[in-house]
Amino acid sequence: MDILQAIIIGIVQGLTEFLPVSSSAHLVFIQNILGVESSLAFDTFLHLGTLIAVVWFFRYDIYKMIQSWILSVLDIVQGRFKEGFYEDPYKRLAWYVILATIPVGIVGVLFEDSVDALFAGALYVPAFFLFVTGTILYLSQRMPSGNVNYDNITKKEALFMGLGQACAILPGLSRSGTTIAAGLTIGLDKQFAAKFSFILSIPAIFGAFLLQVDEIGAAMGANFLPIFLGFLASIVAGYMAIKWMLDLIQNRNLDIFSYYCWLVGIIVFMGSIAHIF
Repeated sequence: MDILQAIIIGIVQGLTEFLPVSSSAHLVFIQNILGVESSLAFDTFLHLGTLIAVVWFFRYDIYKMIQSWILSVLDIVQGRFKEGFYEDPYKRLAWYVILATIPVGIVGVLFEDSVDALFAGALYVPAFFLFVTGTILYLSQRMPSGNVNYDNITKKEALFMGLGQACAILPGLSRSGTTIAAGLTIGLDKQFAAKFSFILSIPAIFGAFLLQVDEIGAAMGANFLPIFLGFLASIVAGYMAIKWMLDLIQNRNLDIFSYYCWLVGIIVFMGSIAHIF
């Protein structure tokens, strides 16, 4: 993999991590188009770039969540957790992000080998789930607009979004698309659904990064410059995608991504089936 290929893959990862079109599917597609075989370690390192992008974009919210979570731990020690929990929306948000992360952690541990096999399989697998992503998005846009936000989100709503994220471990099923659609379905405010989805990606991406630390170190040593430049490209593209996505979901709808997912999913699926025969 040369420098240009690594940068292109980094841009694709950064954009598709937060646009609801499945970064996992597009990484598989772009690597096939470029004729390169990327390692899981490189893919995870690119995810770290998008992690930096989302942490920087929501730095104020994350700072408040960490601060409030520490205060809520002190509330537990002082025996006033319930009062403190309901008086500060950032305390609830911090605990709900932890709660919503549990499903993807369980699925990742229990079904790691099965998921890896799907990623290593034929292109029709991510193509099919990309079509599913488009359908989920399209249906969610027909739901009545909700008003659940920082102030009134409940653990059931947070857990439902977490279950959506757990399902999105499948290649081609967009993590951001699935979680945003889940949020819209249960009545979350559009802007808050996107924000919660993006913040929810932080522990999931960080967990995947920790599991691949050794492989990342080996990959960096063997091919440092292309990987590093791809990493930087994913940061810039990821930041731009977050900003664009928040504007789109607030002022328009996400139908364009549904049409895109259907079109690409059908093209790749038919091409993959034709190649088999």
